[in-house]
Amino acid sequence: MDRIWRVGPSRDPLFFVTCAARTPAGPREQDAMFDTPTDAPDGLDEPRLVTETGMAARIAAIAEPVLMGLGYRLVRVRVSGRDGMTVQIMAERPDGSFSIEDCEASSRALSPSLDVEDPIPGGYRLELSSPGIDRPLVRLSDFERARGHETKIEMDVPVEGRKRFRGEIEGVEGTDAMLRFAGKDGETQSVRLPVRDMAEARLVLTDALIAQSLKRGKDAAKPAEEPEDSFRRAAGGRAHR
Repeated sequence: MDRIWRVGPSRDPLFFVTCAARTPAGPREQDAMFDTPTDAPDGLDEPRLVTETGMAARIAAIAEPVLMGLGYRLVRVRVSGRDGMTVQIMAERPDGSFSIEDCEASSRALSPSLDVEDPIPGGYRLELSSPGIDRPLVRLSDFERARGHETKIEMDVPVEGRKRFRGEIEGVEGTDAMLRFAGKDGETQSVRLPVRDMAEARLVLTDALIAQSLKRGKDAAKPAEEPEDSFRRAAGGRAHR
């Protein structure tokens, strides 16, 4: 089994690292697009409602508990015939980040488990990646955090006579995602889509989504301000009588 680690958007990875490469330690790369509510639990145990079938489902059943034991959440498993056979596993921390060090740790833990269970006949290449900007939406919290952004959804079970939807996420009610979209007559409509009945849902790469990503990246790069420095600056700007 060849191994490859990948960090960055799935369509255009930032870099690939083979198992022989050595990568210097660095700060965690923040791929999260949405702020985690401060009053929310860590979300590690939140179940995925959009899941795989067939071989990908068998791999997911092996990978998910291994990743959870490391503090990561499984996002998606995809098996393709690219480069012979490629198994792509998307994962993240509950805050949405996933660094090159996280990729390496995940690969080291997953490889023995996959070798023992052997869910894939023949050789294959294992690829670890972060969800990226136009990420799949697989948990209720994904839809809640993506409120106001555009998404494309394909249903397993038709809703109001159709399986494909594209529109703005309005939020979550129960286990349904609320979507606002343009109907055939051009008028805006709202629809409830059961997340469990979705075959696939992912964000659409828009200017607003990219701007939010860039802003978050800049905010994460700002050094934490020392309380003493903040106090001195405030004192220095205070008028004295």
